[in-house]
Amino acid sequence: MGENMPEVGSIDPTATDVLDRRRPVWVVPDTVPAIVPRSAWVTEPPWVAVYRWAAIGGDLLAAVIGASVALLTRFGYTVGAGYLIFGSLLPLAWVAAVALSRGYESRAFGAGADEFRSILRSGVGLTAVVAIASYATKSEIARGFVVLAIPATVLLALLLRYFLRRDLSRHRYRGRCMRRVLVVGRNGEAAELSERLEKRPADGYRVVAVCRPRGDSRPGGTPADALDEADIMAAVNRHSVDVVAIASDPDLAGQSLRRLSWALEQHGVELIVSPGIIEVAGPRISIRPVAGLSLLHLERPSASAGPHLLKSIFDRVVALILLIVTLPLLAGIACAVKLSSRGPVLFKQQRVGRGNAVFTMLKFRTMVVDAEARLAELEPQSDGNTVLFKLRFDPRVTKIGGYLRRFSFDELPQLVNVLRGEMSLVGPRPPLEQEVAMYAADDTRRMLVKPGLTGLWQVSGRSDLSWDESVLLDLRYVDNWSMTLDLLILWKTVRAVVKGSGAY
Repeated sequence: MGENMPEVGSIDPTATDVLDRRRPVWVVPDTVPAIVPRSAWVTEPPWVAVYRWAAIGGDLLAAVIGASVALLTRFGYTVGAGYLIFGSLLPLAWVAAVALSRGYESRAFGAGADEFRSILRSGVGLTAVVAIASYATKSEIARGFVVLAIPATVLLALLLRYFLRRDLSRHRYRGRCMRRVLVVGRNGEAAELSERLEKRPADGYRVVAVCRPRGDSRPGGTPADALDEADIMAAVNRHSVDVVAIASDPDLAGQSLRRLSWALEQHGVELIVSPGIIEVAGPRISIRPVAGLSLLHLERPSASAGPHLLKSIFDRVVALILLIVTLPLLAGIACAVKLSSRGPVLFKQQRVGRGNAVFTMLKFRTMVVDAEARLAELEPQSDGNTVLFKLRFDPRVTKIGGYLRRFSFDELPQLVNVLRGEMSLVGPRPPLEQEVAMYAADDTRRMLVKPGLTGLWQVSGRSDLSWDESVLLDLRYVDNWSMTLDLLILWKTVRAVVKGSGAY
């Protein structure tokens, strides 16, 4: 990305802002607005204040509703004066708790789960404070009131913050409420970081310039010059950025990175550093002080028996409940499949599970009985990726089968596979034997966990994904899976199924 940007001030030797040949290249996209010098007094962008006050207002509203519901439920219309005072103070205490949990810091607005974690921490912390204060003062606070008021406040606050973040995301997809970013690093690393930052507008980063050293570090090229603090600060002031993003660079480490952070702090500019580790989620990464150094520790993926046992129990219990609840629906679909076309109700196919174990996967039949025999003649028309055959308007799909695929009802019999322990509710897509035979060395990591009824592939595009994108999502899940991630994917699956995007 960065390599194709036009260079600024590096050609004309008579220009007033010309860069020395040993100075870095500053490159900016064509779409960047006119450069505005950074003021010595840095203020937050207007949207940050609007978002913060909206968040505070939402938290106050959540606490007022939570306290009101608790008072009316516990005491009806005969509320004592003491509880009225306590209920009136709860919204202020709630906002203070969220503030102490750093829930109103701009760095977390609209990015990651820090906002939601701060609200959950505030709920736990406020409950503990109320319990300790009640015990210390020997005051009799009705447990029913506390049990109702704080959880209701937490749930409402989470819901309101979710809608606030959705609104911010809509603005960011239109190019508003963005942080201006200067990416610093060598050609390859800077280009990759720039591409990744701009790939997700909802995170709020817009790369306005790339600062990289002159020279080429490739074999046979001119050795690249090192970047120093003066070069970077000149680019910061020139492009009026809000964030400096450092791509992994051995020249910017240790004391030089420390001095740079001090200089950026004086200008009110945020510093973020990419460690060069990709596709590793936050729970596996931690910063620990060792020998006076802040070392980044990368934990191994969860491989102990405990988490796997918990996942297995959760899968089978939920699968059993879903089978019982959807039994009338399953019976109706079975009748519709049987009456609509000739052939069996269920389609059975050999798939490969955890540890390369082969099992029989169950689905409702959505195609004509001779679908496999007609595959060869349709392969040239495939809309799928280079490995999987997919056809958007497949003539082999029956009329009822099209509806079943649209809403993924054809996959409901796989709940039986989950009960048998052959599949999980969440996991990589269950592959065919011929797919596994084509796997590269890295791809075989998909077989470390059970295949899933749904997964990251299901909530990220399904059949619209390329083969590389599908494998990348499966490997990301294998490397970072947790029960929290499973619950999040199950939640997103409902939305993906309703929309039906990528399902054919």
